[in-house]
Amino acid sequence: MEPQPLIYCPLCKWEPNGNSLWCCAPSEPGAGCFTRWNTFWTAGCCPGCGHFWAITQCLSCKQKSPHEAWYHYPSDEGRERSKEEELEISR
Repeated sequence: MEPQPLIYCPLCKWEPNGNSLWCCAPSEPGAGCFTRWNTFWTAGCCPGCGHFWAITQCLSCKQKSPHEAWYHYPSDEGRERSKEEELEISR
């Protein structure tokens, strides 16, 4: 099973919840249908017009960041180290 990412603003660390909604505004070519949705439910793709938003504006600090920068995956390093320690203990 793939580890689920933590989702938060890469600049201010604000975490959106299920009630956080973005609007498809006409600030980029091909966008502007004014659909409101949680951009993280669709990985940045507007369900109204299909425009892919590569940049996401934080609803808290109002700064813009690449959409992918909002996804923070847990490090596998700690889990690998624990497995190695378990093997050492069982020997």
